[in-house]
Amino acid sequence: MSAATVSFQVPSPLGPRPVTVSYAREGAGEPLLLLHGIGHHRQAWDPVVHILAAEREVITVDLPGFGESPALPDGLAYDLPTTSAVFGAFCEALELDRPHVAGNSLGGLLALELGREKLVRSVTALSPAGFWNEAERRYAFGVLLTMRHISRRLPLPLVERLSRSAAGRTALTSTIYARPGRRSPEAVVAETLALAGATGFDDTLRAGGSVLFTDDLPGLPVTVAWGTRDWLLVRRQGVRAKRIIPGARLVRLPGCGHCPMNDDPALVARVILDGGR
Repeated sequence: MSAATVSFQVPSPLGPRPVTVSYAREGAGEPLLLLHGIGHHRQAWDPVVHILAAEREVITVDLPGFGESPALPDGLAYDLPTTSAVFGAFCEALELDRPHVAGNSLGGLLALELGREKLVRSVTALSPAGFWNEAERRYAFGVLLTMRHISRRLPLPLVERLSRSAAGRTALTSTIYARPGRRSPEAVVAETLALAGATGFDDTLRAGGSVLFTDDLPGLPVTVAWGTRDWLLVRRQGVRAKRIIPGARLVRLPGCGHCPMNDDPALVARVILDGGR
């Protein structure tokens, strides 16, 4: 998919601010917006896009300050209300009328927030953030900071050399994938660079320190799915999510890690499509 950009205005305490977002579109049908996690980029969804595009118009997005999307301008915070406003304006700019939305990790939390704001017609959240206790949050943030530190210190030639073997890809990505050997060398290099270069990483992590998702989403189809081998946000958080959103469908993803799209693309695509029927 070739990338495009769109710019729009978002309200701020200092007046409207311009935001530019990089995205790609593929397929036809009801619109489906895909949101990645912190430090990742829209290509995280590549393993499932072609499957989803057989039934949906799929829009993959680089969150502001990640991938090819520039950082938010001064006056806009990397918090949930601002990000929700950004994607409300994004959907308006692209004339997306209440799309389905699926998100992973931070993207899962954002998807649920868009559901809370009644901006979407269904939500699928894969290992969403915001259902942790304090110890689990500190652990996850510590792992993410370590991953970020390593990505910024590794010379590119070393990353490229590691990516050429399954063992090297495991060393680079086993925190988020249960089956890192399945990720292509090119994808591993690209996402290591994306993590290292994410201008929104620190502010997003800082804003997430106090975030808990505590609202039910009555009347909205919600699916919460968790990999059985998610070592970053452990799967008991899915049980908490089900308690908070009793009407949600809670789905187990056998053998999948924190970013399950690469571990089992067919299963993840089916879960997303079933959640939006």
